[in-house]
Amino acid sequence: MSTVNHDVKEPSEVKKTELSGSSPASVSRESLTDQDGYGSSDEHVFTDPIVADYWRGVFEKAGYENRHRFDPEFTWTAEEERRLVRKIDFRIMLWAWIMFFSLDTHRRNITRAISDNMLPEIGMNTDEFNYGQTIFLASFLSAELPSGLISKKLGADRWIPTLIIGWSIIAGAQAFLQNKTGFYALKVLLGLIMGGFIPDIVLWLTYFYKSRELPLRLAWFWTAISATGILGSLLAAGILTMRGIRDWSGWRWLFLIEGIMTLVVGVFAYGLMPPGPCQTRNWFRGKNGWFTEREEYIMVNRLLRDDPSKGDMNNRQAVGPKLLWKAIKDWEMWPLYLIGLTAYIPPAPPNTYLAFILRQLGFSVFQANLLTIPSQFMFAVNLLIFTWISKKIDERSILSSISNIWMLPFFIALVALPANTSTWIRYGLLSGILSYPYCHAILVGWNAKNSNAVRTRAVSAALYNMFVQSGNMIGTNIYRDDDKPLYIRGNKIILGIVCFNIVLMYLVKAFYLWRNRVRARVWDALSPQEQDDYIVNTKDEGLKRLDFRFVH
Repeated sequence: MSTVNHDVKEPSEVKKTELSGSSPASVSRESLTDQDGYGSSDEHVFTDPIVADYWRGVFEKAGYENRHRFDPEFTWTAEEERRLVRKIDFRIMLWAWIMFFSLDTHRRNITRAISDNMLPEIGMNTDEFNYGQTIFLASFLSAELPSGLISKKLGADRWIPTLIIGWSIIAGAQAFLQNKTGFYALKVLLGLIMGGFIPDIVLWLTYFYKSRELPLRLAWFWTAISATGILGSLLAAGILTMRGIRDWSGWRWLFLIEGIMTLVVGVFAYGLMPPGPCQTRNWFRGKNGWFTEREEYIMVNRLLRDDPSKGDMNNRQAVGPKLLWKAIKDWEMWPLYLIGLTAYIPPAPPNTYLAFILRQLGFSVFQANLLTIPSQFMFAVNLLIFTWISKKIDERSILSSISNIWMLPFFIALVALPANTSTWIRYGLLSGILSYPYCHAILVGWNAKNSNAVRTRAVSAALYNMFVQSGNMIGTNIYRDDDKPLYIRGNKIILGIVCFNIVLMYLVKAFYLWRNRVRARVWDALSPQEQDDYIVNTKDEGLKRLDFRFVH
């Protein structure tokens, strides 16, 4: 939870204990914190004993799994926290990246398969392919919230590996496709089994990272998209040359081989995903776990001081119908869902059809797949740069608007250029569009921070991604068979959406500034005693609390 500064009581003298048995050690006050906010501070949300006692009660009532490590007086140095975060990056973030790579491999290999004559070989055209992609996205969308609720009940560490194994088997089965009916059926199954992964994994990552750390980690997480674009294209360029082996087309080998590869990831995921910071001990991860007792104290207290709401539920506690309805009714989250609906429609059609368009413009299967690599590389570079800038200046809406500002001149050129324009110029413009700064990490982190409760965070992550997939469904159907190969009509539609998105980002920023002003007026009108009474006795929860402020 984010709180407003208000007449915070002076903290009691920090206890000086040595790490013995279950007692945490204290450290010198010298150089505890640095400019990046690492290290403990003399003042934090639990400095006020009234606030600390209130949240201790919340953690106990919720059965928060890390509550035994909660200590308002615990201290640590900036260097300790930095080392710990690097350790979390290696143990948690790297494996999350590998799991996402396994998902995106199967989401994107279809674009390479259609460059290898898959559609005519199973009796389909572009429009029918669009319908199949729409079916996939509809299934993907419909699975996100149910999957998120299942994951919250069972634990992400159990549910996510099951999903990976499921989609690996189904994706590999595409190697045996014979007609469009089979294509549609497998798309339904793939969407249902893949749909919950992203919101589930994002919620799991919030168990380990502070709110300001998460967007940059998510940026690295989404570089898996570029990695699958680059490595997947290189792999596909080689596998597709297997056409003729055992009388199989190259695209059949592509589906089968990549299905087997990601199946291995799913098996290992069962052992490499701990439920939470204090639950890393098991037969696979070692009897002592990944983190020392002191590191567990640092992990838990740094997270709760950043956002106490992370302790208001157990990580295996279900979000029931009542809590689900509360989260859905949090209307102040809906502007972010609207952004998710429209922000990524513009790049969706070029991203899906780039290799296919290049084939129609005269490039070979091998060339078409390799020519997708430069834009994927620039995509990753811009993703990391702009997310880093957002973290440094603590700005979300303006930075997120740059995605559509970037694409604007490229779509104008695609609409305005004559039909006989050089193939290489068109390739350059399409590559420019797909090199855009992907600010999805900023938006997901923004959504998580504004949720201000585990139940809301679990639901809002799914709802946000449902809106994103709804936008992808729209984007998938913009390029039509009668508009190929230049898709002039489709690009005009996209141009209008780009302009709308730019305006929308600034309207959402204005909305959250207004909501913060309204809350501040009410909060500042209370006396310090009334504020303390509100903290302890209010029935307001999550983002309904008067002492919570939205980020923007």
